[in-house]
Amino acid sequence: MTEPTPSSPSAHPIRVLLADDHAVVRKGIRDFLAEDPEIQVTAEAASGDEAWALLARQAPDVAVLDIRMPGLSGIELTRRIKAQYPQVRVLILTAYDDEPYVLALLRAGADGYILKTADSQELIRAVKTVAQGKSVLDSQIAPKLIANLAGTRTIEPLSERELEVLRGVAKGWTNREIGAALGISDRTVQGHLANIFGKLHVASRTEAVTVALQQGLITLEDTQPSAS
Repeated sequence: MTEPTPSSPSAHPIRVLLADDHAVVRKGIRDFLAEDPEIQVTAEAASGDEAWALLARQAPDVAVLDIRMPGLSGIELTRRIKAQYPQVRVLILTAYDDEPYVLALLRAGADGYILKTADSQELIRAVKTVAQGKSVLDSQIAPKLIANLAGTRTIEPLSERELEVLRGVAKGWTNREIGAALGISDRTVQGHLANIFGKLHVASRTEAVTVALQQGLITLEDTQPSAS
């Protein structure tokens, strides 16, 4: 699996495909994102099917999706995007904070999950974060998700190197940043991540961090970005 190339605001604005079946909601989200010159909504869709059709033509950097839409759901759309357009980052923006939805989206490959109660700056920050190849999980969701996962997994021990990689993931670092910090190649980082995912029984970086926190493999301090 190849690592998505982080979007560079200096090269071009972050191109966003916005999919939500409510026109008023789409306008509100679009207006929020328009506050930042580094983000540009280049396409809008009122259904999952329409969003899927637009993907090939628009080549967005980030797809901002609702969960429940006519046609393809956000879950199925995420799964298809990650299978055929792995370079596209997926940010779920929804009113639903139910654990089954969150888990299903994370396992489908979503890179971020935030609630529609987020303010404009939170939304802008989330779009930029996933565009950089990092993950976002709404702070209102994380505690419930951790509680939901408690006691449901048999975790294989991680090696010290795998724990070092996992701490880098928890800080929101890309594979390149983790490799630079540990003195290893991007490909080696990818190999460690594959092992971590298998041992923790997860399918995304965000889910790996959530499970690692629940299991005590890392602490909340490990999730704080470094001063640099």
